[in-house]
Amino acid sequence: MLEAQHNLVSTIADWPNHIPGADWPERVEWRWMRFDELQPATLYAALQLRQQIFIVEQGVPYSDIDGGDLKASHLFCFLDGRLAGYLRTLPADQFALGYTSFGRVVVHARCRRLGIARQLVARAIEQLAETEPGIPIKISSQLYLRDFYASFQFVAQGQSYIEDRIPHIAMIRSCDPK
Repeated sequence: MLEAQHNLVSTIADWPNHIPGADWPERVEWRWMRFDELQPATLYAALQLRQQIFIVEQGVPYSDIDGGDLKASHLFCFLDGRLAGYLRTLPADQFALGYTSFGRVVVHARCRRLGIARQLVARAIEQLAETEPGIPIKISSQLYLRDFYASFQFVAQGQSYIEDRIPHIAMIRSCDPK
């Protein structure tokens, strides 16, 4: 049972006051779960981290609980038993017709600049290629992250736009990027 194994803490105050050491990759557990596999404390930790970053830190009141979680696969990154990072993948046609997607990519403030976001995205791309082969991925990226996603062969589409008070841009990754 996940709750027995993990101290599902995601508030900044409850994390150690130091940045994880160089051996952090050895202390990480990656875990995929469908919505119906989530225990209440695991779901609470994910929603709490998402709220802390997307609503409080970024100062954007928006409806995070949008129904997408019910059909999503959820990737958790636990570091020393604490939730350090998270994202969700969406099956084909849930975000945009003809595309799979992922989103809600979030890393705890104390765990940034370790490469966790890069691993979350790489794992999402791999998982979508396995579960939805041959279907391209479309995301709505915050504009300042365009180069980050471009490093995964995502290509910006069209002009930037405002979503929830933040500049975004649509990006697509083909099934077999060259």
